[in-house]
Amino acid sequence: MAAWLTVAPGVHQRRYEPFDISIVVIEGDDGLLLVDTRAQPSEAVELAADIAAGFDRPVRWVVNTHAHFDHTFGNQVFGPGTATDAAIFGHSGVAAHFADFEGPRLAAWRADPTREPDRRWADVVLTPPTHPLDRALTLDLGGRLVELRPQAPAHTDTDLVLFLPDARVWILGDLIEESGPVMYGSGSYPLGWPGVLDALAAEMQARDLVVPGHGRVVDRAFVERQARELRLIAERFRAAHDAGLTVAEALAAHASWPIPVDGLVGAVERAYLALDAPRETLS
Repeated sequence: MAAWLTVAPGVHQRRYEPFDISIVVIEGDDGLLLVDTRAQPSEAVELAADIAAGFDRPVRWVVNTHAHFDHTFGNQVFGPGTATDAAIFGHSGVAAHFADFEGPRLAAWRADPTREPDRRWADVVLTPPTHPLDRALTLDLGGRLVELRPQAPAHTDTDLVLFLPDARVWILGDLIEESGPVMYGSGSYPLGWPGVLDALAAEMQARDLVVPGHGRVVDRAFVERQARELRLIAERFRAAHDAGLTVAEALAAHASWPIPVDGLVGAVERAYLALDAPRETLS
């Protein structure tokens, strides 16, 4: 998208390449809330310029929907000590996820710059939330309340949903994807993910607006449909595990899947790990 799309009064989405990432700006009387910061500092600098050109007030709050690099590697441009000096909110598990996944990923990219020569990974300073949340919090932006709701493990163990009661807008990050198949990325929880979406959909009204992590704005029916697809995948993983199939056999047991089978390799491995250790939080 070339410009900001007004989703609801005072709520604006802009879709950036690469990754068709969904960035949201929420207006309050006291300033702006920015949702996610893109995949590297130079992209975040571009984002900051676009916000300055499009809005007449400063960014005072930043919220990360989850820990993955394409949503958080621009944090350093907006956080404390910068010209913006915004408070950064996110799930309490983000720092640990950085240590387990995003940090090693960043180190590997830096070790072999030829893998992505157009990227400037050396510029990234991992910047976790300054305000980590393990329970729901309501922010008052001045004339507008925004609920921040950490979720149970699903797309990651760092998912955080934003809900605007006055506009009936939900911002779900990569719990939902519209412009491509859902991604079982680093640290995913395939068995728990469907239930998280079921619980969110149960709170939604039919005409509520839902902003995904990637793609166009959708509705409750879309969330319900994606939950059904993820539940089918989880049920097949459970059945294959119960039958003693290997992970390769589990994927080969069905001619078609709701998403391309190549995207399920890591997911079935994570599911099997959870089923082999059911007391762990991987489920």
